[in-house]
Parts: sequence; C-alpha cells; structure tokens
Amino acid sequence: MGKAVLVTGAAGFIGSHLVERLVRDGHRVRAFVRYNGRDDRGHLDDLPSEIQGSIETHRGDLKDPEAVRAAVNGREWVFHLGALIAIPYSYLNPFDVVQVNVNGTAHVLDACRASESLERVVLTSTSEVYGTAQRVPIDEDHPLRGQSPYAATKIAADALGLSYHRSFDLPVTVLRPFNTFGPRQSARAIIPTIISQALTRPVVKLGSLDPRRDLTYVSDTAGAFVSIANCDAAIGRVVNVGRGSDVAIGDLVEKIGASLGRAIKVESDPDRVRPAASEVGRLLAGTALAESLWGWRPSVSLEDGLRQTIEWVAANLARFRVDQYTT
Repeated sequence: MGKAVLVTGAAGFIGSHLVERLVRDGHRVRAFVRYNGRDDRGHLDDLPSEIQGSIETHRGDLKDPEAVRAAVNGREWVFHLGALIAIPYSYLNPFDVVQVNVNGTAHVLDACRASESLERVVLTSTSEVYGTAQRVPIDEDHPLRGQSPYAATKIAADALGLSYHRSFDLPVTVLRPFNTFGPRQSARAIIPTIISQALTRPVVKLGSLDPRRDLTYVSDTAGAFVSIANCDAAIGRVVNVGRGSDVAIGDLVEKIGASLGRAIKVESDPDRVRPAASEVGRLLAGTALAESLWGWRPSVSLEDGLRQTIEWVAANLARFRVDQYTT
C-alpha cells in the first residue's frame, strides 16, 4: 500500500516529475498548486492522462497557513518543493521571495508539526546556498554563503526545518540537489535557454560562459526525493545529490551544439550578466553522504540527458519566448 503524499510546488518542473514518479510507484498523491484564474495546473497538465486521473489537486498559496494546513491534513509524507526560484527575480522582488520561501516553509513545518499522520517531511534545498565553491567537491559541511536574495531565503528555510527537527522532533530531512535539467524546464534555466535559442536563431545570447555547474537529469533528482523519504538515517540531516562532475557554460554550449550537429555562435548579453559578487562561479557536488545512506548513483549521463531535453524543447518551442530574457 502506497503512502498518502503531499507535494508542494507540484505544478513546477521538478515537482511534476516527482508527482509522476510517486504515482507510478503506487502512492496516493495530493498536489498543492497555487491558485490562478486560468484554472491550469502548470506542468501537471503535461502528464499522461492516466497519471493526471490519479492526482488530487489542492489549490492554495504557501503564504496562507490555513490552506497549507488543509493540504497537509492526513498526509504521511510531505515533499516541500514550492518556492520562488529565479535568482534574477529575487534581485527585483526580494520581499516576495522571502514571503514565499521562508514564511511558506514555516507554514509547511507548522502544519506538519500539528499533523497526527505525518511520517516524513522532505524540504528542498539548493546548491546555491554554498555560493562559489571554496573547496571541491562541495560536501554538506561546506560553508554557506548566500550570494543572492534567493540563496539567502533557502539558507533560512533549511535552518528552519532543521530547527523544527531539533526542537520538536519533527522527522525533517533536507535534500540539496545541485542543478537539475530536463523536459518541462523553462528558459529561466541555462540548458533550455541555450537549446531554444539554438533551434530558432543564428546567434545565442548568454551571460557569462565561465561559471561551472554540476548538472543532474530530472528523473535522477526525482528518484533521490523518493529514496531519501525512505531513508530513516537521513532524518535531521542535509544531503547533497548531483552527478559529481561539473562543466563550464561555454563547454555546455559546445556539447549542445554537438548534439544538434553544428557549432553554436554565442553573443554576450549584458542584461544576462549577474552582478560579479552575486554570480556563483563553481558548483561541484560531493555526494559521499548520499552514497553511504542509500547508495546514490545518478543513472542518466549528461549527454543522454541533453539529447532527451533537446527532443522535448524542439517539440515544445511555442512555449519559449526566445527573443526575451526570461528571469
């Protein structure tokens, strides 16, 4: 018998993949979706019909504690992925990001604390909390350095979760994925930005080509969420997941060009260059803890993941505003 599960941020990129994985694994999934007047469910509407028919949709807002409490009610596992995640947006609207990412997480934790059915709450962190690597690979003891308002809110949210474990014995675990990519990701992220432009225009506009990122295919990240929820030894801990190798953005452009069968010409766009002190130069995951706790190994190579992502972007080009900078 599967678990009664809540996924916040279920309409998003990773959230929709996690919902699909949980349903296929036999769990009973309630998807927390931010209400909108269009009555759409984001990427949940992209899932196969048999998956959609198995999802219970709960509309609300993370900033509303009563809506969150109602969503948590009766759930055994809670996966909290809901957040405002765009770094450029956090420059423009830091207060909004604080309200959703910090206060919203507090509402989830408080609702979980009040629940009689709860067995596990998994909070979603980000490698951005580490800032530019001071040593590599980056393990969970690496210093935290919020180089953007977004990263600062995630540091706070993680700390809140761990405090609820220490103070109230709430069964919290924090999964810290490094950069995830794959189908359904928007042009807010670097890989669909490159692909969508390369498929539609002669020159790709980007910011800095020097930053290095550890990139994990989304099915592996979704699998890590399920694995950590089943891992009692992860309670009260932060755990990194990533491929354990990194690539410079410039080299990533070349890899995508190789998959497309042509060289990609790149032009620097000043609007896409982040403030120097805010740009994270390098992220490279240390995954020894995940390996020891549940035998973590990503199964999809960067090259295979890029091919699958190119296929999806090519089939969904109408979703991308290639002439605009998506923040």
